[in-house]
Amino acid sequence: MAPLRLAEVRLRMAAAAERSGRSADAVTLVAVSKGQPGAAIAAAYDLGQRDFGESRAQELATKAQELPRDISWHFIGPLQRNKVRIVRPTAVLLHSMDRMRLAGAWLKGPGIAPPVLLQVNIGREQQKAGVDPDEAAHELSAMLAMGLNVLGVMAIPPYDEDPEAARPFFRDLVVMRDQLASESVPLAVVSMGMTEDYEVAIEEGSTMIRVGRAIFGERMTHG
Repeated sequence: MAPLRLAEVRLRMAAAAERSGRSADAVTLVAVSKGQPGAAIAAAYDLGQRDFGESRAQELATKAQELPRDISWHFIGPLQRNKVRIVRPTAVLLHSMDRMRLAGAWLKGPGIAPPVLLQVNIGREQQKAGVDPDEAAHELSAMLAMGLNVLGVMAIPPYDEDPEAARPFFRDLVVMRDQLASESVPLAVVSMGMTEDYEVAIEEGSTMIRVGRAIFGERMTHG
């Protein structure tokens, strides 16, 4: 198992938050643990990390059974409706709410459905999930009318080796959040920023980053 670089990521987070005029506490670090063995997650847990992100339903369910109960599990990947029953009982937050049929499936089941983030296809890329930016207001209103608890927005900008290339997309997402938010639905969460660009994302107003490789190194398992 590669040495964890959690402390380095936290230091960089704090510095980026300071540059944006905020404290490090204003940004939640979700350690993306997909493909990582339980031992690596346990090591991060021992260093104080509590929020972890998974993108495969069965992997999430298995890890949740094997690892400490006070871990907050985030589901960050595309979700098929037939996998909702596996994810819903465990996830504290679904980052990838992107269509009405998924919203309907998410609301079914016992108890109150966990909160979600509206995923926006901020770069309008055909291969990526997320609502079209022009449809975001309509989709949000419809989901709220159904009874979904929408805490904010999430996006993955077009990939570029230069982190600065993501900056305008991060700015666009924050502007969109500001336009969509209201007193009754503040949309306080802006989930944006990954290993390649999380510092830029924080500078532009991210409140939640999803970082895997910068913490764990390359994935230990695949599939």
